[in-house]
Parts: sequence; C-alpha cells; structure tokens
Amino acid sequence: MKNIVLFGAGKSAFVLINYLIHAATQEDWLITIADLKASSWKNLYDSERLELIDFDLSNEELKASLIQKSDLVISMLPASFHPQIAKACLHYEKNLITPSYISAEMKSYDEEAKAKGLLFLNEMGLDPGIDHMSAKKLIDSLQEKGAIIEGFESFTGGLIAPESDNNPWHYKFTWNPRNVVLAGQGPAVQFLHNGRYKYIPYNKLFDRTEIVHIDGYGDFEGYANRDSLKYIDIYGLQGIKTMYRGTFRRPPFCKAWHVLVQIGACDDSYIMEDSENMTYRDFINTFLKYREKDSVEIKLAYYLGKDVDGEEMRLLTWLGLFEKKKIGLKKASPAQILQHLLEEKWALADGDKDMIVMWHLLSYELNGQKHRLESSMVVLGEDEHYTAMAKTVGLPIGIAAKHILNGKIKSIGVCLPTEASIYEPILEELEERGICFTEKETQLSTTI
Repeated sequence: MKNIVLFGAGKSAFVLINYLIHAATQEDWLITIADLKASSWKNLYDSERLELIDFDLSNEELKASLIQKSDLVISMLPASFHPQIAKACLHYEKNLITPSYISAEMKSYDEEAKAKGLLFLNEMGLDPGIDHMSAKKLIDSLQEKGAIIEGFESFTGGLIAPESDNNPWHYKFTWNPRNVVLAGQGPAVQFLHNGRYKYIPYNKLFDRTEIVHIDGYGDFEGYANRDSLKYIDIYGLQGIKTMYRGTFRRPPFCKAWHVLVQIGACDDSYIMEDSENMTYRDFINTFLKYREKDSVEIKLAYYLGKDVDGEEMRLLTWLGLFEKKKIGLKKASPAQILQHLLEEKWALADGDKDMIVMWHLLSYELNGQKHRLESSMVVLGEDEHYTAMAKTVGLPIGIAAKHILNGKIKSIGVCLPTEASIYEPILEELEERGICFTEKETQLSTTI
C-alpha cells in the first residue's frame, strides 16, 4: 500500500480528494489529509482509505512523521509554505506536487532534488498548470511540423457561469478575494508585441485591455499578467515576436475597476485612521478634493473625467460605495476596506455555479502560409463543491499523483508540467473527464 499525504484541503481541494479516494482502492493507496480543520470533514468524506488528521504547520514533529511515512506529498497550502514542506521532502527523500508558481527558494532545491532522484512538480493546477500543458502541446506539435511560431497569447479567467451571472459587474468571487483586489500590483507588467518590449504600469493596467470572443459564450476582456517574457524560455519560443499572457474578466469589469485603481481604493500599503467608524461614502470621499457644494458622486466623476451617470459610476453605485453605511473594520487599509465590501456584494449564493475560461492564440508560418490557431476551454461548475475551479485545479494534481506513483512520470528535479511525458497523459485523462479544448484555425495569407 502506498501513502499519499495531502497538506491543506481548502475549497479547491474537494475534487482532488474525491479523485484520490476513488482511485485508492484500485491503486492500493492510503490518503492522509493534514489540515487545521480535517476532523470536521468526517461527514464530507467517507472512505476506509482516508485518514483525517488535524494539523498545524508549527507542529514540526507531526509534519516530519507524516512526510516520513508517505510515498508522495501534495501541498495545497498557501504558496509561502511550500518551501517548508519541500525541505522536509528533501530530508526524507519524498516526491512533491504543488499547484503554485515556482518560487526562488523552491528553485534552489533543484540540484539536491536531482541528486536524490526526486521530483518536485510545481505549477500543476489550472493557471499555472493546464495553461502550461495545453500551450506546450500546441507549441510542440507545430514545431514538430516545422512551423515558425511568431506570436503566442493566452488568457485564463475564474468567472461566474452564465446562469448565475446576475450583477452588472458580471463577477463573483470563485477564488481568493485578496488576490483579486491586489491583482496587478508590483513591478510594471511586461510583454512582447510585434518584436517590441512593452510595459504597463499598474495605474494603467485595467485601461489597457483587449476583447476576445469565445463561440457560445460571448465576449471577454483580458488584461496583462505581470511578466510574460519569462515564458519565452519556458515554452521554447526564442525569437518569437509576440508573447502576452493575461487574465479574463467580462466587460465592463475592467473599465470600472480602473476607476478604483485610479482613486487608490486598492492600495494595501497603509492603514486608514478611524476606518471602523467610516462609512463607504466617507471612504470614497477621503480620496477626493474638498468642494463644499459638490456631492461625492460629482467630485469623483469630475476627478476621473467621467459622466456622473456613466457606466462606471453605475457599477460603483451598485457596489454601495456611495452609501452611508458603516464599514466596521478596525485599522484597515483601503484594499482591506474594498475587499470587505466586495466579499458581501460578490459572494456566491446558494446554487451559484462558477466557470473557467482559457484561451490560447498562436500565430505561425508553415510552408509559406500564415496561420492563426485559437484554442479555447470552458469548464462549468456543477455545485458548491464540484466547482469549475476545484475540478481544473484538483484533477491535474490527482492524475499526476497517479502517474508518479505508477512510475510513468520519471522526471526529476524542480519541474513544470511542460514535458510531453507529463502533459500528454494528464491532458488525455482530463479530456476523458470533459475538460478539453476546442480549436479553430484560420489561414491568413501567402508569403513569398
């Protein structure tokens, strides 16, 4: 019997856990879930192959014991905790899977992991994860045919399903609210467009979007992610002219979010005095000039050069940002105040379903012909447990775990799922489970 230890089991782990439980009998596994609230989930998961252990990461003795007895470790903890788990995996010589971006600290373990014949497979969820695998499959296939890839664009969005879309922002929280509020902050976004390096500062990020149409689902607007340039080497696209990765929202989300960025409502760098007794109307007014006879709405519209009855102002009004309602949040930053409101206004209601949308565009030349290849994936949630997010994050990890334990994935070191030996069997099983891509190719012109 082989033992899989899973650290962390939040909402996105539900489908993963069920996949592992269903595979456990056939594969002869024991699944151990270690989480702060593990024992409270006895009614949610029922299997003789499952052990639930209440676990605090500060309990070094228990952490060591769980990893030592495992054959494979999966960490679904917040990304900052993965290196702690990885260090223990190195010590006890255990393979590791995480869904998070490879940090500099995680990357530093590469040499030792290779020396010990270990695989630390990271970025094994949705984005990062399915985005890498699906993109690399397309790229490798085209390059094998001799195609010259000139452009690559890719967007992913965690959104609300059409039947549950009932607010003017066309958005509800389907993942970490804090990450949504702080999206795009930090160094300037950088990408490559038609052979030129491009940079977008945070204050312009949501004003620089592009519209993408997905057949059957309508229009989406994409804004750029932080660093697209690093994917040139990751995807083996040296010499490419356009490299652009981003995030999807529904129009007119970005137009209204741009307003919040402009006034400073997403700033998390300082605490606002007396935030507990402030109203949301006061909150907005703190960012505006004093004009005795003008309302907050008029001052904001004037400051931004917007129509007071325009679309952006209507969306801000719907959020309740002009209401005389107390915030009730002590010692809060602007971003925390905004998040506090959004968690109420963008909460998923009972019966709501989420949606994942992913889209790739490859521009390439083959045999003197210019081509445009679009590949899109849409996954709909089933209920509050089998969400689209949980399926697209959890299933790739579960499938990878199976192939690692069966010896079918033989890579070692700190890796991404960009090798064919990793992505081919995972994408194949995902397709069997309804997570698949639709491709549309257009021949553009003949070159001389």
